[in-house]
Amino acid sequence: MPLYLSKFSYTPDTWARLTGNPEDRRKAAQAYIESVGGKLHGFWYAFGAHDGYNLWEAPDNVSMAAVAVAISGGGALNAFETTVLLTVEDTMEALRKADRVRYRAPGA
Repeated sequence: MPLYLSKFSYTPDTWARLTGNPEDRRKAAQAYIESVGGKLHGFWYAFGAHDGYNLWEAPDNVSMAAVAVAISGGGALNAFETTVLLTVEDTMEALRKADRVRYRAPGA
C-alpha cells in the first residue's frame, strides 16, 4: 500500500481546547485511516511551520484523499498537506520511464 506524509497545523481554538482538555489525537487519526482500510504508522508534534506530522498507509490515493477531505472539513485545522511517498523501487521505475518521455522545454 502507498505511504503518505501529512503536515498539519491546528487553529488557535483547537490548541485552546486541547490545553483545557488534553487528548491523545493518535487514536482519532488511527480511526480515520482504518475506516478506509489503511494504517497509521506515526504521529508527531513539532516546532516550526507545521504543528504536526502523520505517516499513513492507505489502499490508494482516493482513500487517502477521503481522509484528508474529512479531516480538513472538520474545522480543527488551518492547514493540512499530504505528500505521496514513493519507494526507491517506484522511483527507479519512474527514472527508467522518464527516458522515454519526449519533453520539450518552453520556447525550444
